[in-house]
Amino acid sequence: MGLVQVATNTVTSAVANVTLTGISDDSVYMVTGVGVGVETNIREVNMRITKSGSPQSDSEYDYAYKGLISNAGFTNVSSTNQTFIRWDSDLGTGTSEFSNFIIYLYNFNSSSEYSFGTVEEVSVNHSPNSIGKAGGFVHTVASASDGVNFQGESSSNLLSGTFTLYRVV
Repeated sequence: MGLVQVATNTVTSAVANVTLTGISDDSVYMVTGVGVGVETNIREVNMRITKSGSPQSDSEYDYAYKGLISNAGFTNVSSTNQTFIRWDSDLGTGTSEFSNFIIYLYNFNSSSEYSFGTVEEVSVNHSPNSIGKAGGFVHTVASASDGVNFQGESSSNLLSGTFTLYRVV
């Protein structure tokens, strides 16, 4: 397995969102986020799928994952018919509060199937506790998707991080 970089964006000062596009074939794609932080304390990083470069804010996102938390055992998180995909990491303004993730994207170029993906994330939250998560999501709209969009919860800006989209070859 190899990776071909399609798009990247490094955030060094506050931005409302980051969009990575360039999905143009039926390959599996991978997105990474390294050192992702938010501007407002106790906020999440949310993700939406893009179609023709525009983030989709419809209520068609379903997600579920298992979280392993350093001070509390585990948690199960799931939701249906949401307007975004939520990480549920409770990041904040501290210098050690960050998220790192790998997301695999499937069926994104298909106009007749749902776009879906798997997520692996490790973060340090505001408490500070280490959290590991594994799970997945689906956008229940059968149309081609060309990328992903990340934003902070409740209008919190993204403050840091490198976001990269790869095609898996």
